[in-house]
Amino acid sequence: MTPAIEFKKLNKSFQGVQANVDISFKVKKGSIHAIIGENGAGKSTAMKILYGTYPPDRGEIWIHGKLWGGRMKPWSSPLDAIRCGIGMVHQHFMLSAPHTALDNILLGVETSHPFFSFLPKPLRPISREHARAKLDRIADQYGLKVDWAAKVETLSVGIQQRIEILKLLYRDAEILILDEPTAVLTPQETSELFVQLKRLCQLGKTVIIITHKLKEVMSIADDVTVFRAGRVVSECNIAATSIEDLATLMVGRKVKLQAEAPPPPLTKESVLHVNGVSLSSRGGLKNLNFEVKSGEIVGISGVEGNGQAELLQILLHPRDYSAIMTGSVNILGKNTARLSTEQVKELGVGVIPDDRLRDGLLLDRPVQDNFLLGLQRRKPFSRNGILSYKQLSQEVTRAIEEYDIRPPLLEAQARGLSGGNQQKIVIAREFKYSPKFLIASQPTRGVDVGAIEFIHKRILRARQEGSGVLLISSELDEILALSDRILVMFDGKILAEFKRGEATEKALGLRMGGAPS
Repeated sequence: MTPAIEFKKLNKSFQGVQANVDISFKVKKGSIHAIIGENGAGKSTAMKILYGTYPPDRGEIWIHGKLWGGRMKPWSSPLDAIRCGIGMVHQHFMLSAPHTALDNILLGVETSHPFFSFLPKPLRPISREHARAKLDRIADQYGLKVDWAAKVETLSVGIQQRIEILKLLYRDAEILILDEPTAVLTPQETSELFVQLKRLCQLGKTVIIITHKLKEVMSIADDVTVFRAGRVVSECNIAATSIEDLATLMVGRKVKLQAEAPPPPLTKESVLHVNGVSLSSRGGLKNLNFEVKSGEIVGISGVEGNGQAELLQILLHPRDYSAIMTGSVNILGKNTARLSTEQVKELGVGVIPDDRLRDGLLLDRPVQDNFLLGLQRRKPFSRNGILSYKQLSQEVTRAIEEYDIRPPLLEAQARGLSGGNQQKIVIAREFKYSPKFLIASQPTRGVDVGAIEFIHKRILRARQEGSGVLLISSELDEILALSDRILVMFDGKILAEFKRGEATEKALGLRMGGAPS
């Protein structure tokens, strides 16, 4: 059978750094094909070339047996790829939050009413009825129901992703590329997505997923291609491999897939004490009581949207919430009610935010500036109010080497880095001054197995050195492996508490869904 896609010796470099070197592999029609590799391994670059975002330096791509690239003119934009039946769902969705699901799908391919065909296209009124009728047929065929009138900002992440997939199907895409499709989904939403992807393939579509989650690769993919250092190092059927083999191929060495926490040090003083906290006008938190001590990791488990975001806000921006909050929050012995975010961090608090793009990075600034973010008034970077760029360059060069940030360029824009390397910048910065209290929210979201291993070791080292850690994660494996105590949040309340070794994935999953003990 003719492959849906065949890459032949594709090459691409940026500023002298080779992102893709002689990339060659095939994707079967009607299959789910996983693309895996470390952050910066070149997998996203190859897919963006396929989608028309980047032109290749050289090489060929064959689509359903027809040549593109090489001797033919490369696609100049994703519009060319879309016209050829290729669509991409990016890790960070391309949706307009204030607009409806229907309008987001129609944006760029607005359907005009046939009655007004005599008018110039920009003047023709949009026929939402015709578009809705087509979308109803697509939604029924592929099992992708959506409320077309709902505004995107009111919808769950899982439904937003469904809208992104519908955008591609509405444009008649035959090949769908999904970049980290489960990075922000709950376990339930992930299961629903997998059912939908299998249905798409059963009905003739071809799906490519770029992911770091090897368990999911084994459960959903038919075939897998492994990238490392810009090259394809393996291409195989999923039945002929294992999670351990894939991890080794990705990283080039054996990887511990689960962190082994050493015995905790003796806990002493409380680094966080949340006492009777509720948010009166939002209903996000309800009589929250817990503490984190130095030298322990307290994990917060729960389906996103059950109060975790509100908890982060009152910890990091207490002054903004003091008018609607009852109860008290003490961090490192100080009541935070009147403190600004900057003052909270000055207490000795490190923060790995759940959304690095929104809260952790300046995307259009270089790595060097992002490492400095929030540290610009501290030694050794600043003396008497004067910034030392020499000292900054030395510190950032050291961090790039220690944290293996790729590409290893001080001037590289944060926007151009892979998600895992962006995360490494945040973590390197937040660990620079050995925080006494670390808030780690989704610390390994969208990063590869090698980076996960590294981040887990850093968090465990902080614990051993006496830091108290509040870990908020939707990854149950991560919560179970790292936490000394696990608190389950549901509907703004702490529904259950488990000590290390007491909880299982099944027990956590049930309590996350609100089941009684």
